[in-house]
Amino acid sequence: MEPYVSSHTEHGITTIEFFHPQGNSLPGKLLNALAQEIHYAGTHDTKVVILKSAGNGAFCGGASFDELMAVKNEKEGFEFFSGFANVINAMRKCTKLIIGRIHGKCVGGGVGLAAAVDYAIAVSESEVKLSELAIGIGPFVVGPAIERKIGTSAFSQLAIDATLWRNADWAKHKGLFAEVHQSTQNMDEAVYRLASSLAHTSPEAMAEMKKIFWRGTENWDTLLKERATISGRLILSDFSKKAIEDFKNRIRR
Repeated sequence: MEPYVSSHTEHGITTIEFFHPQGNSLPGKLLNALAQEIHYAGTHDTKVVILKSAGNGAFCGGASFDELMAVKNEKEGFEFFSGFANVINAMRKCTKLIIGRIHGKCVGGGVGLAAAVDYAIAVSESEVKLSELAIGIGPFVVGPAIERKIGTSAFSQLAIDATLWRNADWAKHKGLFAEVHQSTQNMDEAVYRLASSLAHTSPEAMAEMKKIFWRGTENWDTLLKERATISGRLILSDFSKKAIEDFKNRIRR
């Protein structure tokens, strides 16, 4: 299947779905499409948004390693990492509450997406890992969203130990996931129960609540672009290029 971002609205619920055959990783084209769909949902006639990915594997594998390897200068690096900044800012500014359907593992930027939704519902297989330091960069762009949700201590644990998976119970205990279910069926029932309930709730009240939830993030348009500049510079290092190539070689074997 080809990568895609799709969106449809039914009964006041807009479902935005993304897919990439490489573990639902996110190249620049998908990041841009995702930001556009979230922005559109926030400005048109819908009550609540569900963010999900396709397939039965990872929820999101983070940045596309192919595109990271192709970055040749700081401008290209900035443009790529700005894609994650644009998605998080679109989620932050969206006036509708966003429910995350987290059906599998979250890596790097995928943890950022899970943190930026307003209410994440996961299954027990949904482990999380911030792998950026292992490839010579850091979770700079997604960091503010993760730190906002789980606090500085838990964020630093994820960021420093970049090779350790944390299980779904850890993520729920730290506040990243609101609910963890033992099966996909139970997770989906929870997602659509909440979405249906919110679809019958006052849009104005939910919009005002969302402003309160995101208070203190008004500078993120600038902050996340500054963080994209850092990542865009570090990804050019020999360490990063070799680490990514080594990782891809392990996958090929």
